Amino acid sequence: MIKYLLASVSAVILFTHISYAASPADSLLKLWYRQPAQQWVEALPVGNGRIGAMVFGGVQQEELQLNEAYLWSGVPRDGNNPLAKETLPQIRKLLFEEKYAEAHVLAKKMMGTYSARYLTLGSLLIDNDIPQNATQYKRELDLNNGIARVRYTANGVDYTREVFASYPQQLLVVRYTASKAAQLHFSTRFANAMPHTNEVVNNHYLVMKGRCPEYVAARPYEANQVVYGDKGINYEVHLDARVNGGQVTTDTAGVHVKGATEALLLLSVGTSFKDGQPNGKDPHSAAVAPLLHTGNYATLLRDHLNDYTKLFNRVSLYLGVDGDAGLPTDERLKVYTEHGGNRDPQLTTLLYQYGRYLMISGSRKGGPAMNLQGLWNKEMQPPWGSNYTININTEMNYWPSESANLSDCGTPLFEFIHRLSEKGRVTATVNYGAKGWTAHHNSDIWNMTNPAGGFDFKDPNGKPTWAIWPMGGAWLTRHLWEHYLYTGDKKALQQMYPDLKGAAEFMLDWLIKNEAGQWVTNPSTSPENDFRIDGKRTGSVSIATTMDLSIIHDLFNNTIQAATVLQLDAPLVARLRKTMEDIYPFHTGQYGQLQEWYKDWDDPEDTHRHVSHLYGLFPGSFISPRRDTVLAAAATRSLLLRGDGGTGWSKSWKINWWARLEDGNHAYTMLNKQLFLAGGQSVSVANNSSGGSYPNLFDAHPPFQIDGNFGVTSGITEMLLQSHDGVLYLLPALPDAWPSGSVKGLKARGGFEVDIEWQNGQLTHAVVRSSLGGNCRIRTRVAVKVNGKAVKIATGTNPNMFYQLQTPGKTVVKDPTKLPVLQLGKVFEYDVPTAAGKTYHIQ
Repeated sequence: MIKYLLASVSAVILFTHISYAASPADSLLKLWYRQPAQQWVEALPVGNGRIGAMVFGGVQQEELQLNEAYLWSGVPRDGNNPLAKETLPQIRKLLFEEKYAEAHVLAKKMMGTYSARYLTLGSLLIDNDIPQNATQYKRELDLNNGIARVRYTANGVDYTREVFASYPQQLLVVRYTASKAAQLHFSTRFANAMPHTNEVVNNHYLVMKGRCPEYVAARPYEANQVVYGDKGINYEVHLDARVNGGQVTTDTAGVHVKGATEALLLLSVGTSFKDGQPNGKDPHSAAVAPLLHTGNYATLLRDHLNDYTKLFNRVSLYLGVDGDAGLPTDERLKVYTEHGGNRDPQLTTLLYQYGRYLMISGSRKGGPAMNLQGLWNKEMQPPWGSNYTININTEMNYWPSESANLSDCGTPLFEFIHRLSEKGRVTATVNYGAKGWTAHHNSDIWNMTNPAGGFDFKDPNGKPTWAIWPMGGAWLTRHLWEHYLYTGDKKALQQMYPDLKGAAEFMLDWLIKNEAGQWVTNPSTSPENDFRIDGKRTGSVSIATTMDLSIIHDLFNNTIQAATVLQLDAPLVARLRKTMEDIYPFHTGQYGQLQEWYKDWDDPEDTHRHVSHLYGLFPGSFISPRRDTVLAAAATRSLLLRGDGGTGWSKSWKINWWARLEDGNHAYTMLNKQLFLAGGQSVSVANNSSGGSYPNLFDAHPPFQIDGNFGVTSGITEMLLQSHDGVLYLLPALPDAWPSGSVKGLKARGGFEVDIEWQNGQLTHAVVRSSLGGNCRIRTRVAVKVNGKAVKIATGTNPNMFYQLQTPGKTVVKDPTKLPVLQLGKVFEYDVPTAAGKTYHIQ
């Protein structure tokens, strides 16, 4: 066992003058407030992809609510259901006979167990001996450096606290300073709902030890709510205090500092989780290791800044500034909401960069993929278990990872997909008798792939509406292919290809022919929605929903292209192509809409938050207003019918859809709603009852879900740059609200990095940096020159292998007169040959 730090080592003074020398920072990229947080959605998040904290900024008592991303309830368990395979032929027969209500009832036999729950680690509370009458209070999160700060003055003494989560050192770092000597007096204590013990190591070092529950209930009416045993994940939290001046003492209640001028608290967390096993490593060794060679505070800060800014500074965005930018963040949100938005453009910039900050803080190599709340959760039984919801939410978490130049942060997702593929092969075999692998709409740290539903305790609220949906794995794999398209990393594609191939193999077995000889999915759902026949709510389980077919179309195309790049699996490629020829076509319905269902059952009054049948528009790419006006027009009608309401993540998805339709003003309408302050009746009415932002800019579902934050960042990127349609499209959906501005560092497929400037709604200058070489086909709304010279007008297919288009599917149009007319402006397309490492200026 690794020994604790020696007292003589820890007693060394670790303080020195700190210089914040770095590249010029955007001084407005701060969330700041005039008062401490009173509730969790006012606190400020820090994280390093594994350790997270919410900083409340109290004066008399500071609270750092803690999380460690591997702390989940449960142990590995088999939630697969052999009865599903027995039931499958029966439900297929019922559905082909159009007995939908009976099929819905039968589908409940195919469900499985619920996921584990993501847990809070409680809080580190710091009780300060400070007078109540503190003045000049300011609390902030500086996105330029990833540091949360609290400043105030009491009795003539200026106090400062700085908090950051170091990825290089894997530590939570808290630094206290006072402007006058010997003025720091505080005590720490842990508040933790899980049973735990505290152990004193020496006068400045405390350890909290605990074990996660083996089971946490998914429903409040389960007999056993929180069950502890000897098999759950073990953890240790190590807290080391180092001071300049004064005294430090420690007992089992906490660490006590008296009369210090500076104090440094270093918090490390180790768990026993490893490789999908609850007790795969020693939590003690894991917690001690980061504290063995920390250096002084200047070193900790330097390493943090070097790591963080290397990622964050890749992209800058300027949309303008008005007078509201000088207000505290909560007041800005309130003013924005009271005036109906459409103001304060820098607040949009702040929200955009906040999404990138949360990505850097929430997802790093060595940690798990971000869950429904990213890294941050305050509850033992959080909403929806704070699990992985893979019928939209987990995928949305990672939409901006490539385009917003944070490809490094996608590694935990790729590793998660691979682990799902291993577990999902068992589910495919046991539940469906199929090859390949599958995953359904929920997962957890144990890589659950079975349908949810509480089959083990006969949950009366378990519903096929969301459970019977084996498309989650297939959707996730598009991130694998997208990573290759953006980076050109062929080695990574070789490693990821088996997971892509396995998802396609499952779908080949899952498809079945209808009476017309067309390949369909049966059973099939459209996530969390129901259909009506003749105005009556009939069920949710049917055949060949448009989302199913869209995911399969996308998956088969991506697999074919990946296999072609790697020169593998020619027989599989041939089979995929042949299957695509006979797959059930997409349909436009009686309202000119893209049908959601197998038949024309779409309800024009349906305002459901999921608009899953538009997958092919975004994140997919085969619905394009420039290439397929029929499907694009039908998708437009579907969006108009569904309306502009919805939850936070739903509104965020709509930003991306309208951007893909080149309607920048409608995309901005959806973005505008995401900046309304969440909470309060007037806000709910103005914002269609849900969505918006909390005071700390967390996205409101409500309650908090982090996916909407990432959907916003993705959507703004799509408004400014697109590269999915065979071209690199500059300013495809620029709204009137942003007449002039600039963005630097966005990524496009094919290894291009792009800067764009515009004035009066027109492109004025762009820079394209090519890392891979190859043809760069540029689409603009104005005629341009490249490096001061006229360039070739684009013709034919883009020869760049990273810009190959998907094979189109078939579409049946019920009534072309019902399709809306797309409003597309004139564009210019140019072919620019590029060389790796070269830069190209577009004027």
